[in-house]
Order: sequence, then structure tokens, then C-alpha cells
Amino acid sequence: MPTLVAPTAITATHIRIWLVVVVGAIVIGTAGYLILDPGWRLIDALYMTVITLTTVGFREVQPLNDAGRVWTMLLSLAGVGLIFGSVGIVAEYLVVEATSGRREAKRMAEAVGKLSGHYILCGYGRVGQTVARELVHAGRKAVVIDILPESLARARREGFLEVEGDATEEHTLIAAGIERAKGLITTIDSDAHNVYVILSARALNPDLFVVARANTADSEARLMQAGASRVVSPYTMAGHRLAELATRPRVVDFIDAALSHGELAFSMEEVEVVAGDAATDGATVASLRDTGVFVLAVVTGERSYEANPPADRVLHAGETLVVSGSVLRLRELRGIDSKA
Repeated sequence: MPTLVAPTAITATHIRIWLVVVVGAIVIGTAGYLILDPGWRLIDALYMTVITLTTVGFREVQPLNDAGRVWTMLLSLAGVGLIFGSVGIVAEYLVVEATSGRREAKRMAEAVGKLSGHYILCGYGRVGQTVARELVHAGRKAVVIDILPESLARARREGFLEVEGDATEEHTLIAAGIERAKGLITTIDSDAHNVYVILSARALNPDLFVVARANTADSEARLMQAGASRVVSPYTMAGHRLAELATRPRVVDFIDAALSHGELAFSMEEVEVVAGDAATDGATVASLRDTGVFVLAVVTGERSYEANPPADRVLHAGETLVVSGSVLRLRELRGIDSKA
């Protein structure tokens, strides 16, 4: 990914060259006066050189012979060149600084425009950073939306595409590719803002899967009414997890291991049965099991599951499977490159 440090490096090089040229011109000019008229003192030659190069030209400190006048003219021309060169360096710096941000924004917009089936993450705070890392581990593409420059810079350093703006505004969501996105996750620490994000997202993409963070217990219902597919309360989930760890620690450890994206031998995933997919459409539970994929449940409706389906259960397009198996096999089943 391109960075924004190149303009600073180029300017530093120019400044070093400029300093060398200025000092060199002063040294050569002073030496010229001393050589052309051995009677000059060093301070007089230096003074004459500086006022000539800077085009100030107060007066001649000593009468000049013809060679001295020619040397003074040459120094005057060199001084004009140094002045224009200095102006050029400053102008280049200002132009680069002004255009580099626009180039970076254009590059980001082009990269986002090529995405499809990605996830939009609204808010890149502590919760948002964790969500972004999990999405990457799961092999998903993500676009970060935030209004804070420091959050956007952090997301850029960590390799994410980002869009600066208010996620409650439609033009910001459109810039993040909301029409082509598969899901949206809003982790803003304001429930009111999360509600507005959901309403705007739903208006632009009714089929979007939306997960929202609830910052207070009484806001969960409002987020669902706004159109959230799922609502997560960090405080409620923390309470559930503490209780589960106290009563069923091994079950929790097993599920955590299965759902993690580390270097494990097995995993759990959800796989959609796509029409025409030879691996799943029209296949049976037994045929998948023979390839090392175990169907734990078939999703038959919203929060409705057919658990432990029989071996002769035929899978149909549009159904979603909860499966377990080797990490490599599940990635192949979901159509993700094993090297990703």
C-alpha cells in the first residue's frame, strides 16, 4: 500500500542540496574576490558575496576592477537562480502536500469500488479493531468508516481500506460500497448513531446483514426495530460468558477453539448451499461426511435449526449449513483459497 512519507523524503533531499549549493556559492564567491584582488580582506570579500547573491547590493566595499565587476555580475545571476530555486522547492512541497491526500483518497475509492460481498465496519475503536482482525482471519474483506483522523490512520496502517465520513449519512455508506456489501457491523459507542446507521444502511441495501453494538440494555429493542439482524451487548455477553466459563468451561473452550481462526486442525463454519454447486446442491449429509465435513445443523428459518440431520437428508439451494471439519476442507467448501 502506498504511504504518505515520500513527499517528506523528497523535500529533505532538496533542502540538503539547496544548503550545499548556497554554502558553495558563498565560498566560491568569497574566494573569487580574494583571488581577483589580493588586497581584499576576508570579511570584505564575504560581505560583498552575500549582498550580491541576495541581490541587496548596498555598495561596493572597495573599488572593483573589470574582473571584479564581471565576477559581481556572475554572482548576481547566481543569486537570482538561488532565489527562484528556493521558491521552486517551497512550491513543490506545497503542491505535493496538497495533492498527495487527494491521490490517496482516489486510490482508496478505486479499491473500494472493486469490492463486492465485503463487510462495512462503522467505528474503529477498540471493539472495531477486534472485529476487523476477526474478519481478516475469516478471509473476509472489510472497509472501515470513521470520522476520526487518528482512527482512519490506524486502520490504514493495519492494511484496511477506509472511508472518512459520518456513517449515518448515505453518501458515506455509498462510498464504502453499501450496495455491493454482504454485511455491516456498527460498533459506534452511541446507540442513537447506531440506529441512524442501520436505518440509512437498510434504505440503501434491504438485504444487508446488519450486526449492531448495544451500549445500554434498553437500546437492544430499538436497534432491532431499526433493522438490525443481530444485536450484541458487550455487557450482556460478558455476563453470559462468565457464567458459562464457571459452569461449562470445557464446552466453552472447545467452541472457542472451533470458532477461532488460528492454526487449528478443525473449525466450525456456516456454508450456504448455492444452486448448481456440485459440492453441496443436491448432496446428502452422508456424502459430505465422506469428504470430512460434518453437518451439525441445517438452518430452516430465523433462529430455527434442524439439528443432527439424518444421513440421507438432501441439501437444497438456499439452505444454510452449520458444519464442522478440517480448516482446509472447510475453506475449500466455502471457496476460499487455502493460502489466503
